[in-house]
Amino acid sequence: MLKIINAGAKSDLPFSPAIIAGDLMFVSGQASVDPDRGVIISGTFEEEMRRSIENLRSILEAAGLSLDNVINVKSYVANQSDLAAYNKIYAEYFSAPLPTRSTIMGVLGTLLQFELDCIACVSTTRQNAS
Repeated sequence: MLKIINAGAKSDLPFSPAIIAGDLMFVSGQASVDPDRGVIISGTFEEEMRRSIENLRSILEAAGLSLDNVINVKSYVANQSDLAAYNKIYAEYFSAPLPTRSTIMGVLGTLLQFELDCIACVSTTRQNAS
């Protein structure tokens, strides 16, 4: 079964916000964009990270899921100097048991300070895992 999720945060770029394939939901990279217009909103690292995660949350909720369904996160941080803030903010959104995570630095150029994508489990949350 494949299901395209086109609700939640929008982008003006050519990709689907998310696709459910069987029991997994794959969410495209979410950045600091206006969720209604899909245009980038610049700000501090914290503002951009929070906006990105709120966009992710919006797409998950459009499919009846939450951040608790997320099992894998890939984060892209522009500047190594933001790693402490990144870990602090991340812990506010994701609770134990935590998703698996990869963090990649120095790959966003000058347009963005943060982006993330994820894989979520449709049928259960991390809290219900064995």
